[in-house]
Amino acid sequence: MQTTSNDKVILGIDPGTTVMGYALIHVQQDKLNLLNFGVIQLNKLANHPDKLKRILDRLNGLIEEYKPDEMAIEAPFFGKNVQSMLKLGRAQGVAIASCLNHNIPFEEYSPRRIKQSITGSGSASKEQVAAMLQTLLNFPELPKYLDATDGLAVAVCHHFSKGVGEHNKSKGKGGWSSFVSQNPTRLKK
Repeated sequence: MQTTSNDKVILGIDPGTTVMGYALIHVQQDKLNLLNFGVIQLNKLANHPDKLKRILDRLNGLIEEYKPDEMAIEAPFFGKNVQSMLKLGRAQGVAIASCLNHNIPFEEYSPRRIKQSITGSGSASKEQVAAMLQTLLNFPELPKYLDATDGLAVAVCHHFSKGVGEHNKSKGKGGWSSFVSQNPTRLKK
């Protein structure tokens, strides 16, 4: 698929160690088209290395089939269970490595920012996000696992954010360094 900045495919990932959500959207002249969304089932695999391999194999397959231009992934949130956080971080790392291996740039977005970009509220429920996406992209029914619509929310957030996620902010394309460079007269000396 030939793409320009107004014509691209975005892969969205909602990382998980039991169920991982993914979605692919095609953006043409700011019109969003849903290409595919679903989940990678990991709950029947007994050990963590097998789960990581399944994530890698499925994402490599999706990347080879749809040839996304960009990838967006939900950033990990802080939880109380350290072991769960480590496993989630590994799953996210495998997803990122798969994209990097295919030379696909990626961005991370916080869960709150994703919800805010879709519903206008950073504290929206999974069901509210899914319903808004169903209206926006006009798909007939909600999937069994809302992890799929979570992956879709990440891709749509990336589009709405014009590709400026947490990484771009830290590189001076957003955040304080960008503000300072764009507003030198507002600095007090």
